[in-house]
Amino acid sequence: MVESASSRISILVSDLSSSGAGRWAGAVRPFLLAQALQKAGFVPEIIGFSHEPDTTISFADIPVRIIQLKQGLQFWRSTWQILNLLTGDFIYAYKPKPGSFGLALLYRLRYGKPVFLDIDDWELSWHGGDDWRYQPTPKKLFRDLLKPQGALRNPEHPLYLKWMQSLVPQADHITTHNVFLQQRFGGTYLPNGKDTHLFNPNHYDPGKAREVLGLSEYRVLMFPGAPRPYKGVEDVLAALDILNEPDLRLVIIGGSPYDDYDAYLHRHWGRWLIQLPKIGHQEMPSHIAAAHILVVPQRDDPATKAQFPLKITDGMAMAKP
Repeated sequence: MVESASSRISILVSDLSSSGAGRWAGAVRPFLLAQALQKAGFVPEIIGFSHEPDTTISFADIPVRIIQLKQGLQFWRSTWQILNLLTGDFIYAYKPKPGSFGLALLYRLRYGKPVFLDIDDWELSWHGGDDWRYQPTPKKLFRDLLKPQGALRNPEHPLYLKWMQSLVPQADHITTHNVFLQQRFGGTYLPNGKDTHLFNPNHYDPGKAREVLGLSEYRVLMFPGAPRPYKGVEDVLAALDILNEPDLRLVIIGGSPYDDYDAYLHRHWGRWLIQLPKIGHQEMPSHIAAAHILVVPQRDDPATKAQFPLKITDGMAMAKP
């Protein structure tokens, strides 16, 4: 299907903003795929949308092209710009979403280029899974379609996600990052990797790392991701309440870019929490070095079953319990 190892591959991403795949840049799936493809001799590029103005991402020597996603009639202009930027001999869509997989299928229809699809989440799990239904009244349908803030003006509305899920078999090939998704969607299991040169514990002194971050007096439990209710951070904090040992702290790096969940955690468990600022991917190992234990306490939830948290491999590479 791919003619040669020098083939150009366009990785198409629906959200490269700071609350999407651009949040950790080199640490998240499309960037890891690009690195792996480059090492295999292919020529990758990453192309996608951002709802934020003037988004820029610099990533090694792999080109990253970002188009601001406009609303209303300008949405179609943004879409046309993306389609004109694609140069790959085949298109690798990241996530079965309209702004990635949907556009890739349109591009194949026009140019005949093969489409690969990478699935790292079960997108409908956030909305109730297979049981989700959109059954609007005529009035609600009118409002959702035509009002400036109508729900169906959001290209990631669950109705569109459900349509995209139904089109998954149309991909020329599918890759998934865990067995749960492979069993559900088929394709090839392609687990996440880690740059073990960057994430090498021999390059860092844990005591010095804690000193630099002002954590020397604590036993550090570290959560280096974006807290969400299903990720079980509350369970860790509730356990700290029970233990009531004054030198224990849960250290969160960056916090949630999605909502005010951080504020909720601080209101209820501020005594045990330390929140460090958001950092770049290159700085992550020096922060993880400061941890005594890395915690990734996923709850038993449809969304978590479809995930393999990247932070687990961070901790594994850095030899953290």
